[in-house]
Amino acid sequence: MSDASGQIQHVSDTARWVALYRAMESERPDALFRDPYARKLAGERGERILASMRRGRAWAWPMIVRTAVLDELILRTIDRDGVDTVLNLAAGLDARPYRMALRPSLRWIEADFPDVIAYKQEQLRGERPACLLEQEGIDLTDVGRRRPKSRRSPRTSPRRHRSAAG
Repeated sequence: MSDASGQIQHVSDTARWVALYRAMESERPDALFRDPYARKLAGERGERILASMRRGRAWAWPMIVRTAVLDELILRTIDRDGVDTVLNLAAGLDARPYRMALRPSLRWIEADFPDVIAYKQEQLRGERPACLLEQEGIDLTDVGRRRPKSRRSPRTSPRRHRSAAG
């Protein structure tokens, strides 16, 4: 996530691009949601990525609507079903644990590439999440690493024994 160009170099670069869309929406007076951390998370690199994309701003509305709908679905599901843990795989620069009104007892687990998690932690240093936040830096494409240690054994083949994540 450190390349100085505006070109997307890795899938993790899309997190900055989407964070910038959240910032753009948050700055509107009639915003569907507020994400006070989005612009900081997007950074200058997010601006360069968006500027380099042909019709990049045209993608803003679908991403904004997606964010608003997911916010609502998450809150409703937590409330309706008494959810006590949220697992956010490929969390990117999502700031929901910081920006949403969540129960302090809710456990929110984020997993993403180690550099994405480290960058997010650096940018949000000093901020307090609304719930219990755990962050795991992991390459989710590495089947062996994403499987819980309790389920790893020399006899278990990833092809025969699939987890929900696999």
